[in-house]
Amino acid sequence: MENSIVDEAILARMSTRAFTQEKPSHELIEQILRVASRAPSGTNMQPWKVYVLEGQVRDDVCDKVCAVYEAISLNPALSSEYQEPYNYYPEKWFSPYIDRRRENGWSLYGLLGIERGDKDKMFLQHQKNFKFFGAPVGLFFAIDKNLGLGSILDYGMFLQNIMISAQSHGLATCPQAAWNKFGKIINPLIGVGENEMLVCGMALGYADKTSNINSFYTPRVSVQEFVNWVK
Repeated sequence: MENSIVDEAILARMSTRAFTQEKPSHELIEQILRVASRAPSGTNMQPWKVYVLEGQVRDDVCDKVCAVYEAISLNPALSSEYQEPYNYYPEKWFSPYIDRRRENGWSLYGLLGIERGDKDKMFLQHQKNFKFFGAPVGLFFAIDKNLGLGSILDYGMFLQNIMISAQSHGLATCPQAAWNKFGKIINPLIGVGENEMLVCGMALGYADKTSNINSFYTPRVSVQEFVNWVK
């Protein structure tokens, strides 16, 4: 069976980690967000709130979070001051998820020539999260703290819509949970309300096709491994 246009956009989507400085227009970003807002949500609550960062504000957020990230690397005890508003990852890893995580991490580092134990290079690569991997547009997503777990599920469908719509327009994205623990820095800078919490960030722009890191296309397990046919 041939892939549809939508199938092709889904299959082409990947987490891009190097961007050019070409900026997508406000009109295009608005269109992508408008289309994405057709995502389903329980009783049509539409729990998403989006903050689009460009220019000096984007740079200020990146600079401040990078500075704190560097301070934590020198004094790990500081990390207790910066906590995620919800558990994105499990408190204790287990198979097969820890195995996939390790495969992903070492495959990426291997592509970059970063060897096990090279903490300095690992630090610099991870810090690129807090520069939106060079993307000229950064998105932050927030949700009312009083909403339930189902609204987080709805939010995931909204985020996927953004990434697929962006892909169809020739843009690249990278969803980022790395920002979450730095909400106390980010929120006041961009106007996130006290009743809101960060869901994640996202880099948005045009992929740098000359960068080898953008050749990193993650594997998926076979359909047979995760599907049960119940008759």
